[in-house]
Amino acid sequence: MASNYVHNLNPVLLDLGKVQIRWYGLMYVIGFLIAGYLLKILVRNKFFKIAEEKIDSLITTMIICMFVGARTAYVFIYNWDYYSQNLMDLMAVWKGGLSFHGALVGLIVGGVIFARQNKMSWMEVMDSVALAGTPGLFFGRIGNFINGELYGRITNSALGIIFPQGGPFPRHASQLYEAFLEGICLLIILWIVKSKVKIYGIIGGCFVGLYGMFRFIVEFFREPDSQLGYYFGFITMGQILCFLMVMAGVGLILYARKKNITI
Repeated sequence: MASNYVHNLNPVLLDLGKVQIRWYGLMYVIGFLIAGYLLKILVRNKFFKIAEEKIDSLITTMIICMFVGARTAYVFIYNWDYYSQNLMDLMAVWKGGLSFHGALVGLIVGGVIFARQNKMSWMEVMDSVALAGTPGLFFGRIGNFINGELYGRITNSALGIIFPQGGPFPRHASQLYEAFLEGICLLIILWIVKSKVKIYGIIGGCFVGLYGMFRFIVEFFREPDSQLGYYFGFITMGQILCFLMVMAGVGLILYARKKNITI
């Protein structure tokens, strides 16, 4: 019987002494480059009605707001017990600690800011960001896998992988499950929806709701945060937040239909 694969990938792509280039950082760079390319396509196809020169401004706004939201949510929702006693680590992001749910709130805030600055519909901005940004989810999860972090629960499956940080037992490669569902599947669905809908807001609502649904499913295979564990004995904080995302996605779709801002 074949033994399970042992994760031994080096998270460092290039070591220059005091400076290191890591795969995880490279994955984010690739994600943002692809997002910029797709935003240009949306502009040229008249879906996203801004000047192409403003794409860099949008991406910069989104990066800043996403980072602030991701870090803030992780600190105050996922690990405040630790950070309340270690205030010097609040900005030590190189030690890890970013929350997608917080990043999503940051993206929404960034979308509102950009929309107001350019006197346009917030839903148009968010639909475009959803279509262009989803590939970044795929590359981000691949980065998590290379880092050997955010691994899954212990499994007897032959597909289980032994992550040294997770002990000697094989675990679900939940990072790859998320990369497939949240990155590839969600991307395909959103672009299919784009070809069908005639009003802004539907795509953004589908992104929020479907991401929440996919992540809720993967949470059954993903190891919960050690400092939080399970709520009510069976549900994780991630699943609670994802349930709220599904509800928010449905609400956004209903709101978009009511506003009826045509593409």
